[in-house]
Amino acid sequence: MIIDAHQHFWNLDRVAYPWLTPDQGPIHRTFEEGDLQPHLDACGVDGTVLVQSADSYEDTDFMLEVADRWPRVRAVVGWVPLTRPDEAAGALDRYRRDPRFAGVRHLIHDEPDPDWLLRPEVRDGLDLLAARELTFDVVAVLPRHLEHVPVLAERHPDLRLVIDHLAKPPIRERGWRPWADLLARAAAYPNVHAKVSGLNTAADWETWSAADLRPYVAHALELFGAPRLMFGGDWPISVLAGDYRKVWEETVKVLDGLGLDPAERARVLGGTAADVYRIPDPT
Repeated sequence: MIIDAHQHFWNLDRVAYPWLTPDQGPIHRTFEEGDLQPHLDACGVDGTVLVQSADSYEDTDFMLEVADRWPRVRAVVGWVPLTRPDEAAGALDRYRRDPRFAGVRHLIHDEPDPDWLLRPEVRDGLDLLAARELTFDVVAVLPRHLEHVPVLAERHPDLRLVIDHLAKPPIRERGWRPWADLLARAAAYPNVHAKVSGLNTAADWETWSAADLRPYVAHALELFGAPRLMFGGDWPISVLAGDYRKVWEETVKVLDGLGLDPAERARVLGGTAADVYRIPDPT
């Protein structure tokens, strides 16, 4: 089973996305399942993990509605107000009635406070996720965000943490540190996982190829191993720097060039996501 562990839908008529403004160009429009299905079919992708695009109940409710009508959505990573633990507890109990609700994400990179993840009330909110065996996706855009992952992993050893987009390595600048060292610190904790996703928009949008991604994916593979890495297409954000098929083909080219055996390849392209997000085998 091949699973894209990170993609989005948004409907501009249904949900407010404060970050999604007209200057975003080709992605400033509604994207739903009819737009994505041909790409999945062409690449042989069986299912996806639908990830939140706004810090709102409306976005989470919309994603679950899409999942109701489109079975290719195998899991949903939604949102609850982690800074309001009492409210969050009730929302989680309501959402968990749907077995596809697998975890939570918050757009921490839009928070003015770079240390938002370390707030005491957020800590209480993350405890709620751990107690309910839900995941937390970390949008680690700044080095400061990635610094917090080992702290969270130690505070919440029973919480499955997922670093989105390998924490956006400095591919365009051909940089390495501090990203590489911070990722290594995070990977030292067994409850931390990472997504090989969103790398094309971290590279040069016009010229990127598998060769640009390879050293960063190789580093992640050495640190996490295939059992803690998962592929994600980051569609439709990925449209800014190439279509779905290019992201799929270049990512697979990287993985094949790194010498993964069939079992390891299957882990990155679906098995890890199935385990982390508790996606049942369709058979």
